[in-house]
Amino acid sequence: MTNFFQPEHTHTPLRGVVVGAGYFSRFHLNAWSRIDDVDLVAVCDLDQSKATETAQQYGIDRVYSDISLMLAEVKPDFIDIVTRPDSHLELVRAAAAVNVHVICQKPLAPNIDEARQLVQCAQDAGIELMVHENFRFQPWYREIRKLLQSDIIGDRLHTISVRTRTGDGWQSDAYQARQPYFVTMPQFLVFETGVHFIDTFRYLAGEIDGVYASLRKMNPNIAGEDTGIVLFEFSNGARGLWDASRFNESNADDPRFTFGECLVETNGGSIRLYADGRITLQPLGQQEQEHAYDHAPRDFAGDCVFATQQHFVDSLRHATPFETSGTEYLKTLRVQEAVYESASKGTPVRGLAEGGHR
Repeated sequence: MTNFFQPEHTHTPLRGVVVGAGYFSRFHLNAWSRIDDVDLVAVCDLDQSKATETAQQYGIDRVYSDISLMLAEVKPDFIDIVTRPDSHLELVRAAAAVNVHVICQKPLAPNIDEARQLVQCAQDAGIELMVHENFRFQPWYREIRKLLQSDIIGDRLHTISVRTRTGDGWQSDAYQARQPYFVTMPQFLVFETGVHFIDTFRYLAGEIDGVYASLRKMNPNIAGEDTGIVLFEFSNGARGLWDASRFNESNADDPRFTFGECLVETNGGSIRLYADGRITLQPLGQQEQEHAYDHAPRDFAGDCVFATQQHFVDSLRHATPFETSGTEYLKTLRVQEAVYESASKGTPVRGLAEGGHR
């Protein structure tokens, strides 16, 4: 990563614009408003009334419905893309044409080929691209990684398993009020939700070399799958399991706080994440004990959107790599593609590590 910002500009806030004023944009906008090093100068949406309402709520001066006009007039340092995946490639192209850096929501694109085009577009233009993959920035997963790296509970990972039950997809009108395009997505559970855990598993355990998946649709009123079990084989020999349903419900007060319960097992014992964000440690032969760390039910999933965007800003400022750069995120999408291939064929798909399965 090249340092786009010269030393004399270090104390000048980065000028950012947001495109997309839908459901999830409020988490982005709230986070930007709390980052001292950023000044949001414009918001854009095809529905200009939504853009205007959003701008008024967050004290943003300029409103647009045309992305190219906004970029030409505002000349921002970066653009935050919070729109549907099928719009991302053209929006990145527009940013690349005027040398504007990009942070872009996931899903990155409708398919991996288009995602590759998007990443290549940014590379060819010499702009920085980060995928807004925020699950790995949830405070509990940051803490679990620290615990694994400290060897406090062993120095060899055995398994990571996550059980997810969001319970927001059993109704006949499921998703219509919040994100209605979910209903028509031909690939849903893994494409929209599972990709978070693929990336988080990579963050915790390293590269994934093989997958074996079984996917099902429980709600007949949607197009894509909403239930699945996926087994992951990591290059280091560890195993992972994601057992997920958006149809059936959790017994947690807020199933969307941690999006599941996690069990990490090593040669030294276990780490458990509970649905309320608590983490416990259980060394082999000992009782489970609470592990104190900093987390709170603020905004989305432990304020992970704020942490993600702060990482983007810090990386731009200090010319350090994004954890979820475009090229890095293609590894996650390669695994996602293999999950669907495995489910379709009913067989494992292996050789996904660098240089393997395409």
